[in-house]
Parts: sequence; structure tokens; C-alpha cells
Amino acid sequence: MSTIVEPKNHTTSESPSTTGVFDDVDAAVAAARKAFETYSSCSLTQRSTFIDAIRKAASADEALNFMATSAVEETQMGNARHKVLKNYYAATRSPGIEDLTIQALQGDSGLTTLEYAPYGVIGAIAPTTNPTETIICNTIGMLAAGNTVVFSPHPRARKISIWLVDVLNRAMVEAGAPENLITIISTPSVENTKKLISHRDISMLVATGGPQIVNMVLTSGKKAIGAGSGNPPVLVDETADLAKAAHDIVTGASFDNNLPCTAEKEIIIVSEALPTFMAEFQKAGAQVISEEKQIDKLRTMILNEELTRPKTEWVGKDAYDILTAAGIEAEPDVKLVTMITDPQDPLVQVEMLMPVVPVVPVTDYETGIDMAVDLEHGNRHTAVMHSRDVRRLDEMARRIQTTIFVKNGPSFAGIGIDGEGFATFTIAGPTGEGLTSARSFARRRRCVLES
Repeated sequence: MSTIVEPKNHTTSESPSTTGVFDDVDAAVAAARKAFETYSSCSLTQRSTFIDAIRKAASADEALNFMATSAVEETQMGNARHKVLKNYYAATRSPGIEDLTIQALQGDSGLTTLEYAPYGVIGAIAPTTNPTETIICNTIGMLAAGNTVVFSPHPRARKISIWLVDVLNRAMVEAGAPENLITIISTPSVENTKKLISHRDISMLVATGGPQIVNMVLTSGKKAIGAGSGNPPVLVDETADLAKAAHDIVTGASFDNNLPCTAEKEIIIVSEALPTFMAEFQKAGAQVISEEKQIDKLRTMILNEELTRPKTEWVGKDAYDILTAAGIEAEPDVKLVTMITDPQDPLVQVEMLMPVVPVVPVTDYETGIDMAVDLEHGNRHTAVMHSRDVRRLDEMARRIQTTIFVKNGPSFAGIGIDGEGFATFTIAGPTGEGLTSARSFARRRRCVLES
């Protein structure tokens, strides 16, 4: 794997440069604030030019491979091949200024337009699960809306986050942009994150991560977008194309070793379809653990003592490595670990963020929908269903009320990967913006011209 190299012109509060990297929160915010004052006079065409520079820099083959391998190396989680794809979609399919459509109302009394205006300097907190993807898509959307950004990276993704901000800043400056449109705090900590959140020059906050950090921004008293955790259920009924369902679930749930909060976390299946599905599931790359002692050992190994959250050291690890560490002989091409269990199993109730996805049989699809609603825990994040019955698909969509609902496909189709629609890695269920884009980071402004 690549060794992560710090940017040559590493910035400190004492020696500012064009890279946007600062040791001090105040210095990072001040630089972004100064950049905003200049950026405010840039035209939409100029914004688009700067965003094109971001897309080009972030989607270059060398950058894609470096970001992917470096993120896996630094965070010790995920799949480099899949991260290449995620970063590519973030760079090429995150909406830019085209997302900022103006609404016009014309009548006898004149013309009123509803436009988008920037907030100012946004404080954005990035996760360890999707560090570079989040920085790329947030940067594109926030700058398209006319803002500048200060990033607070996750401590375990610090180096690659600094590298990326440096690269994107340099690309924009070369395209004629003001310096420091995006800045980053090079010393991430809880204290510095709190300082960023409460900083008087931060007008808006965006947190992509777990419930603790989302709650911090939501109680800040500022405009905040919270993209929190999920526990996405997938329901398979007896009418489904079971071979396709099995393939799609393995593909979606093993994607980046199940790190995306959108990935299938537990499977609910109508009992009538269980035998055929499990056979197809194994063909697709799932390894079934059936001995209770092995399941108990696996559960103890990957969950904390209270069985309430996954152990960090196993989050985003390969299925083969998880099985081997548990003393279970792993099939050479295993992509996903599974077992048949009951809905109260902690492996079902807890968002595991690893390629361990349990199967829960139910008597009928109505019971399955009830269970899916319960297991989603009210996060309103993501759910998936495989069925040939359109009425059932519509019923589950209405009942579960998730931000993303995928019908007959892998979960990642819901975030624009091999699916229609734009891509994003900040999915705001708690605050209702849904799949965020440029317009999510802009204020609505009403301009009135009287006749």
C-alpha cells in the first residue's frame, strides 16, 4: 500500500500557505472567512470552473488509487477497490451549480424570484468510514452554493484528509480561485471540534458521522445538517427473484466491507423463500455459520462486552479475516458472513459496519414489514426490499419512511452508485434534508420586483 505523505507546504497558524491546512481552529476559520469575502464576488461561471478543477483533481487515476489505499492503510478499515469507485462517484456525480435552480413567479404585480444564497463559512465534520468521499462531495456542494468550508477530519483519517484538502486547494488556485476556499484543522480532537462548532464566524454546521457528533451540531444553536447512523433492513418476500436478490444483497452488504451507513445490515425473509434464497446466497459469496458455538464466539469477538456496539478493531474488516480470527475456516472467496437467527440477536439490533449480516425468517411479508420498521430504529435512513409485487413495495416504502428506499437492487444504488440520480455521502435523515446537494447548503432568498 502507499505510504501517506504529508503535504510539502504543511500550513501552520504561523506560516500560512495556499494549502488550507492549519493547526489552529481560529486560523483555519479566519482564512476561510477571508476567502469567502473574495469568493462572494465570483460569478457562477467562475464557481463552476473551480468545481471542474476539483472534479478533475479528485477523479484522476493516480489520486483515486492513492486516496483509496491510503484511507484503508490509515483507518484500517474498508476495501481499497471499492473506495476507488466511491471517490470517483463523489467527484463526478456530486451536483454543482446546476442544482441551484431559481423559481420565478410572474403576474400583474411584478416578478418574484426565489433564489439560493450562501450561508458563509461552513464547519464540516467528516467521518472515518468515508473520509475522502465526504470531503469531495461536501466541497463540491458547499462551494457551488457560494460558501467556504472548514473541515474537521476524524483523527484516524487525519493524514489522507489533509492530503486531499491540499490537493483540491491547489487545483482550484491553479484554475484562478481565491486561496483557502476550503481549510482543514490538522490537529483534530474533541476540543477542537467543539471550538469549531461554537466559533462565531461559523454560520452553518454539517456533521457526517455517529449520533454523538450529530447531537453536538444539532444542539449548537446554529443551522445544522446531521447525517447520522442507520441500521438498514432488507426484506425479501416469496415473489422476489431470489437469485438476483441474493446477488444484490451480497454485492451491497459487502461493498467497502459494509462501512456505508446505507448498506444492508440485516436480512428479513419470508420463510417460504428461505431454502432457495440461502442456496443462492452462498453461491453469491455468503458463508453461512450454523453452529451455535461458532456464532457465540463470533458475536463475543466482534461486539463489546455489553453487546451494544461493534468493536472498533473489527469495523470494516474483510469477511475472510473476521472468520479466521474467530477460528472458523473461511472459504477462499467469501464476501459476507451470515447466520440464521432471531430479531433480538444483537447482531440484528446493532449497526455492525462490517460484512457480518444476519438472516431473520418471518411467516409473511406483513410481519416482515413490521419487523423492518422496528429494526430500522426510527433512523429514517435506508431500507431495501426485493419483491415482484409492486403493491408490497409501495406498502413498505410508505410504512418505513426512510430517506432512501431501494427496490430490487443493491443498497448503493440509493446513493447514485450504479443507480440513477446524483451521488452523495452526507445523508441527512435526522434533519430531513435527505441526500444532500448544493441546494442543501444554501439559504432561500426572495427577491421582488414590482411592476
